[in-house]
Amino acid sequence: MALTVIGVFDNASEARQAVENLVNAGFTRQNIDLSLRSDTSATYGDTTSTQYATRTDADNDSGSGIGNFFSSLFGSDDDDANRYARATESGSLVTVHAQTEDEAEKAADVLDEAGAINVNERTPVADSLTREPSASMGAAFLDTDQPAGDQTIKVIEENLEVGKRTVETGGVRLRSRIVAKPVEESIRLREERVTVQRNAVNRPATATDLDAFKEGQIELTEHQEVPVVSKTATVVEEISVGKNVTERDEVVRDTVRKTEVDIDDTTDTTKPRLDGDDVTYSTK
Repeated sequence: MALTVIGVFDNASEARQAVENLVNAGFTRQNIDLSLRSDTSATYGDTTSTQYATRTDADNDSGSGIGNFFSSLFGSDDDDANRYARATESGSLVTVHAQTEDEAEKAADVLDEAGAINVNERTPVADSLTREPSASMGAAFLDTDQPAGDQTIKVIEENLEVGKRTVETGGVRLRSRIVAKPVEESIRLREERVTVQRNAVNRPATATDLDAFKEGQIELTEHQEVPVVSKTATVVEEISVGKNVTERDEVVRDTVRKTEVDIDDTTDTTKPRLDGDDVTYSTK
């Protein structure tokens, strides 16, 4: 919302000081216009870009210069335009272009503190459309937003789209390893021992004894059993890994948003308005 704040000063020095105060308060010089009363021939500057301008007697005519400026602000309300034009006939004008109402209020306060005159007291008329006057309050601000064509609110509605994707939820890993454990087994083993036994006898030799009465040799071998160990491998279990696939139905619940537009009629039938639809006053 564009707002134009205007302050009328009796002399140029106060107007220049008001401009400096505005700059010190944070306003940029590009948004401040200064129109000074001068005897030199000059015209009223462009209210959107000119920083300083001088004004002659011809400029006070409501048909040109300052008169046109106020006519552009007040639209078809010639009374208000003429009232402000008359108030600036012998004074200087500071115009501030604000973007918000808070910024406009701040600019108006700075202009009031700098000594802006009360136009309503100088040229009293019905003052239902300007800031409420007081002994120290002279600046007024106007809503100068111009319609730039149709304004559109886009109505956006979200739709829920449900798809599928595969995610990893777990699994099974089989890992084989070799372990050793001690075992024991009992076995009976046979062992042979050769023994020599000598017996003393005293008897007559027989023919058999005599036949054996010659050199000879007897040999007897010992044997014993020892453990023989061997291993056999036997498959005792088989472990298989596979998948069982099942399907299930799931209800997905979420919220979707959409734009809803409420249309309110903000027309204030009790508030006076200018004839022009594109120019209104902001009030306090």
